[in-house]
Amino acid sequence: MTDLDDFLPRHLTSELRDALASARVVNLVGPRQVGKTTLVRELFDEGRFVTLDDMAVLAAMDADPEGQLTSLAEDHGTAPIVIDEAQRSPKLALSIKRIVDRNRRRGQFVLTGSSNVFTTADVADSLAGRMRTLKLWPLSVSEVNRTPVSRLIDWAMQDAPSLVQIDDPAPLGRKDYIDLVLAGGFPETRTLPLRSRQRQYRDYVDAVVDRDVADIMPIRKPDALRLLIDQMAARTAQEINTSEMAKLTKLKRETVDQYLDILMRLSMVSKLGAWMPGEGKRDIKQPKFHFVDTGIATALRRLNDRSFEIGNSPEALGGLLESFVVGELQRALPMQDWDYRLYHWRSADRREIDILIDAGRSLVGIEVKSAATVSADDFKHLKWFASDGPGKGRNVVGLVFYLGRDKLTFGDGNFALPLSAFWTRVGLS
Repeated sequence: MTDLDDFLPRHLTSELRDALASARVVNLVGPRQVGKTTLVRELFDEGRFVTLDDMAVLAAMDADPEGQLTSLAEDHGTAPIVIDEAQRSPKLALSIKRIVDRNRRRGQFVLTGSSNVFTTADVADSLAGRMRTLKLWPLSVSEVNRTPVSRLIDWAMQDAPSLVQIDDPAPLGRKDYIDLVLAGGFPETRTLPLRSRQRQYRDYVDAVVDRDVADIMPIRKPDALRLLIDQMAARTAQEINTSEMAKLTKLKRETVDQYLDILMRLSMVSKLGAWMPGEGKRDIKQPKFHFVDTGIATALRRLNDRSFEIGNSPEALGGLLESFVVGELQRALPMQDWDYRLYHWRSADRREIDILIDAGRSLVGIEVKSAATVSADDFKHLKWFASDGPGKGRNVVGLVFYLGRDKLTFGDGNFALPLSAFWTRVGLS
C-alpha cells in the first residue's frame, strides 16, 4: 500500500469506535485487501494483534482456542484482542462466546475477516446484544477525495428536501465517470495503470476462489464457480433467475443458490430484494444482484474506456453505473441518521425503479441514467409509483442520477442530480 493509501480516511471509523465502546465483540467483515487490517491497526494500536494467516498461530488456536484467548486476555488487561482473518478457525466463534458470557466487559475482541465466523444460528443468537458486526466495503469516492461521508440519503428522507442544501457538484463529464467505474475501490489496486490493474483484479478473483471460498465451504467445482462469477459480472444490476443461471453454468439450481450465497458472504456480490408493500412480502419477486466493485466487474469483462463508445458496447455502461450507485449508497448507509434498507421494485406491467430506499413511511426511489441529459419522461415510473402506485399515501422522493452537471427539480419531490452529488457537501438542519 502506498503512503497515500495508508492514510485515506475510512468513514466507518466512527462506527467502529462506537461499536468497541458498546459491545463485547466487534466483528469487522469485508472483501479481502479492502483495508480491514490497516483500519483496525490504526484504531487499536494498544491491543494485541493475532493473525490466523500465520499457520503456526492457526494450529495453536485450533488446538486450544479458549486457552489461547484466555491467556492473551490476561496478558493485555483491558486492551482489545484483535484477531485478523478470524474465519480461518472454525472453533473460534464458540470459544469467544464462552469467554464473553463469563466476562461482560465491552471491547474485548475485534475480529476481521472476509466472511462472518458467527454463522451458526445458536452462536449468533446467543451473542445478540453482545456483538456488533460491521462491513467495510471498497473505498467510496468520498473517501478517495478525503471528503465527508455522503448525506444524500438523509437529505432525500426529509419532509421537504431542497436543492439549496446541496453544494454545486463537481462538473465531471462522461469520461470522468467511466474512469471511476473502471478504477474500482480497492486501495492497492485502483491507482495502477489500467492493464496492470485489471490483471491484478482478475488475480484477486482467482485468490478468492482458491483460498477464501474454502474457509466457508469446500466446493467440488471451482471452475464452475469461476464461470458463475464471470456471468454475474456480465449481469450486474440485473434480476437473476437461478434456474437459467444453472443451465448456463451446467450446475444444479441448488448449487447455484449455494454458490451465490458464498459470493454474498465474501462480499463479491450483493443482493437487493424486490420491494413489495406490506411486511413479509418483499422477497417474493426475483432479487437484483450487483457486483460489489465495478473495477473487478470491468476487469472480468475486459472493458476499457473505449468499450463504451458508439460502435462498441455503450449500453454496458448502464448496469455498471447502477451498481456503482448502489455501492456508494451501501458505503454511506451506516453513517446516516436512521437505518434504511435498499430494494429494487418492478411491477407486473414492467414499471420499475432501479433502487428503492425504505424508511417505513418514507421512501426514496432512484433511477440511474447513463446520459448527460434528463427529461420529465425519466421520472414517469417514479411519479406513477408515488401518485397511483404502491407508494401512494407515503412520503416519496424521486431521484434521477445522470452524467450531466446541473442539479434540477422536476416538481412534486422529484430531482435530477449529477452522480458527483454523492461526494458533494450536503447541509442538513
